[in-house]
Amino acid sequence: MMNMRRLAPLLVVIGTGLAAQTAAPPVDPVDPDGYRPVDDRLAELGQLLFYDPILSGNRNISCATCHHPGLGTADGVALSMGEGATGLGMERVPDPADMPEQRLPRHAPALWNLGHESFTVMFHDGRLELDDHRASGIRTPLGAEMEAGFAGVLSAQSMFPVLAADEMAGHYSENEISEAVRIGRITGPGGAWDLLTDRLEGIPEYRSRFTEIFGPEEILFTEVSDAIAAFIEVEWRADNSPFDAYLRGEEVRLSPDAMEGMDLFYGELGCASCHSGPFQTDNAFHATGLVQIGPGKRARFENHMRDEGRFRVTGDPADLFAFRTPSLRNVTATAPYGHTGAYPSLETFLAAHMAPRAAWAAYDPAITPMPALPGDDPFVAAASAEIRDAVLAAVPTADLVLTDDEIAALVAFLGTLTDQSSLDGRMGVPESVPSGLPVDR
Repeated sequence: MMNMRRLAPLLVVIGTGLAAQTAAPPVDPVDPDGYRPVDDRLAELGQLLFYDPILSGNRNISCATCHHPGLGTADGVALSMGEGATGLGMERVPDPADMPEQRLPRHAPALWNLGHESFTVMFHDGRLELDDHRASGIRTPLGAEMEAGFAGVLSAQSMFPVLAADEMAGHYSENEISEAVRIGRITGPGGAWDLLTDRLEGIPEYRSRFTEIFGPEEILFTEVSDAIAAFIEVEWRADNSPFDAYLRGEEVRLSPDAMEGMDLFYGELGCASCHSGPFQTDNAFHATGLVQIGPGKRARFENHMRDEGRFRVTGDPADLFAFRTPSLRNVTATAPYGHTGAYPSLETFLAAHMAPRAAWAAYDPAITPMPALPGDDPFVAAASAEIRDAVLAAVPTADLVLTDDEIAALVAFLGTLTDQSSLDGRMGVPESVPSGLPVDR
């Protein structure tokens, strides 16, 4: 969302309270052909794998721990605690017997529509993305050996959490997976992927399901990630909101407030300069100056609390503190907001997003939803003048203070992007998983 008032209004609201189109819809409808066909068997296998802790080093965390349907496919907190904690959302607490080494540096992103071909970059910094110049068609920070064989960027993305010590792999030397990751052995015999698929080979139901879909050969990790991706594509496709119906020209009632918010979004406020297209994202990277909290994005040997965003991927100073434009589908269900989740509501986030300098000065850590971690102060970065000045220096626009009415209208419009069928889920949370391990519910 650009911090400027520009462009002429595109839409008006007629006195009856019905949405009336005075010009062409602001964007084209979602192209249904942008979703690939998915084998039901593969999606069903992916559902089990997504909820099964068997893929974590200590068999205690599943994909659903940080991407739960009951929490908008995220986890409802600012910065997650992965390994070393138990529970979900704000009830996730450190395990005194195996404390987390640190919080994760960025807020867990939602998973809506990631199977559509328009989503070409993954993660807040886009470190995994489509790349036509590479033989695999995908670029990841782990190199060519670990790029081939995936069905797409969504499948490749699922490789990363299982290899991350603070997310799913476990702390160094805690288990065979974390030990393999520590010495850089990912592929090949005895590598982390091989060790994980060996676990699945030993579970009869998984072995039979993989045989039915892929044949009797040894299970490949790319097949595991392809199945997880297939499940996400089916379960969290969200393109049947009131806004979608409006774009398709169907008869739909949008409130006057929602229409006013749409007018602001696509008109005067210029939000669509970044939140463009039917999914409200340009898949590009922008420095917006949001308050930074948490440990920062850094290597183990580094000692700072900055998160320099896209710059860590490209090394281009123009990318300092720039983060990917998030899609806004089902955004009312995915609180908190921002790449660190510092803001608990759309109202607080919109105000901060449009006026980051004022927001940084007024930021109160008490508003941020985050379970306590003894000995950890995640708000040191927010109190740092050095980090504040560096982040705000990258913001190209001046502060713009929204009125309460403008914020209310924008929130009303964002509510029209909610697809209830995707929130309800199509396949749901399984009652059990083949490993017999507990399922996060």
